[in-house]
Amino acid sequence: MWYNPMMIWLLRSPFHGMLDKGIMLVTVTGRKSGKNYSTPVNYLRDGNTLWVISTRARTWWRNLIDGAPLEVLLSGQDLKAQGEAIVDEQAVAERLVSYFQKAPQFAKYFRVGVDAASGPLLEDCIRVAKDRVMIKIDLL
Repeated sequence: MWYNPMMIWLLRSPFHGMLDKGIMLVTVTGRKSGKNYSTPVNYLRDGNTLWVISTRARTWWRNLIDGAPLEVLLSGQDLKAQGEAIVDEQAVAERLVSYFQKAPQFAKYFRVGVDAASGPLLEDCIRVAKDRVMIKIDLL
């Protein structure tokens, strides 16, 4: 994405505070290449767990399929973490329901309806899960 270098620069700069509330930098190591790859991502924090939604078309998360160590730059701090990509569509749909229960304001970006009584609509989360993965990042 054309704006990633700019976002990476901002997150690593003294101006990171403009983005800290919802964007962090994730650095993963390629399983085959051994290279480090950094990408800015939106996240939802739940205690010491950070949840990230990514499209299946992106590739950075594939290094986390069976779980792997990674680093996050969060609020100007480099932190060690353990990441795991959740790719099973049913599991992704279930995590999306939980995600949108905690942050219903983000449901509209994924065209997920939210019912005042029952929360995010399961059928919408199932539809979204076909094109998305969830990444669970546990801070160490």
